[in-house]
Amino acid sequence: VQLVESGGGSVQAGDSLTLSCVASGHSLSSYAMGWFRQAPGKEREFVASLSWDGGRTAYADSVNGRFTIFQNYANNTNYLQMTRLKSEDTAVYYCAARSVFRPQGTYDYWGQGTQVTVSS
Repeated sequence: VQLVESGGGSVQAGDSLTLSCVASGHSLSSYAMGWFRQAPGKEREFVASLSWDGGRTAYADSVNGRFTIFQNYANNTNYLQMTRLKSEDTAVYYCAARSVFRPQGTYDYWGQGTQVTVSS
């Protein structure tokens, strides 16, 4: 499966932004999906994940209650809705796919990333 993220940009603290991850080559119903982020000088960290059927989710403590992961099977797209953004959310965001729902496990497929910059 190929993954392409979009929707990043520069926003102010408190704003909202929704990232998209379009999958091609295979249906999203075949994969558990995840979002990760990497800030400058820091290691990549887990953000959110969704089981193949959309029935289970997991979130990092830092984003729980502010971010929502969901997907549209009709257009084979996964989304990360981000609200009440903070400067510490600034990072390159990556979507990823794996066969089994294991939120912080090793993912097999990755997108190229999209930059999110939050100004305070």
